[in-house]
Amino acid sequence: MNVENIRSQLEERQVAIYFAAVVIAAIAAMLIPGTTAAEAAINPALAFMLYVTFLQVPLVELGQALKQLRFMAALLISNFIVIPLLVFTLVGVFLDDPMLRLGVMLVLLAPCIDYVVTFAHLGRADARLLLASTPMLLIAQMLMLPLYLSLMLGAEVANYIEAGPFVHAFVWLIAVPLFLAGITQLFAQRSRTGKAISSYLGLTPVPATALVLIIVIIAVLPQLGTALASVRQVLPLYVTYAVLAPICGWWIARKAKLASASSRAVAFSSATRNSLVVLPLALAVPGAIPVLPAIIVAQTLVELISELVYVRVIARWGQE
Repeated sequence: MNVENIRSQLEERQVAIYFAAVVIAAIAAMLIPGTTAAEAAINPALAFMLYVTFLQVPLVELGQALKQLRFMAALLISNFIVIPLLVFTLVGVFLDDPMLRLGVMLVLLAPCIDYVVTFAHLGRADARLLLASTPMLLIAQMLMLPLYLSLMLGAEVANYIEAGPFVHAFVWLIAVPLFLAGITQLFAQRSRTGKAISSYLGLTPVPATALVLIIVIIAVLPQLGTALASVRQVLPLYVTYAVLAPICGWWIARKAKLASASSRAVAFSSATRNSLVVLPLALAVPGAIPVLPAIIVAQTLVELISELVYVRVIARWGQE
């Protein structure tokens, strides 16, 4: 079996792999005393996961995506106007605690840039167009997140986000892996060795994501007692979002008169969030553990279950 086949098998089975990782982590957390080592391993594991994730983002194809004006317009309007309005409404209805509001907004305001492409493909969406658009989604969310948080939390945002740790997390866990991924892509274009290295690294996003889930759960689960009430509070919000978000994306795409496959891609993008990519930003919040990692992992689990529904339901939308 060649590298591409192995990669395809990993991507198609990633939901099962992630749930297996959660079970393994839960068992390990009960058997391993203490969480200090796990907490120390979170950032290195995240940095590697984000590097190999960004490596799959076709940074050099950004120009091609920008030529698809109607698709890009629908994608950006859905993810950065309609979805924020939905999130602000849900947060206002379900949550009073500013810390919970911060965590939920961090995860729900950031569109996914990695496994959404695989699920979109399984759901008969235009996965190639969505893949080419991922660099724009990444850039836009990093620019817009501070604005959204300030709009929703106002002066309270200063109580939860200290500039120093937040900037440090962004630079070392997002900007640096993104820069290294860009350098690796350029190396792969100009060298057979670089292409081979990039190809083998393409096998690692799913295992790397599973590893991050394991480490975060081992670190958080022993402290979950204090976060359980918070998880229960956010679950109804996540389920409501999972139902409404793809409908919003589909509606915007059809208003833009996109083809069915492109409309499905916008629906998938609107519903699928960047949970583990924003995790380092959440961990930079003072007193984040265990509440913020717990509610972010909770969103990931709700989303993975939702994706199994999406690949069957959204695939039927707009059948021609």
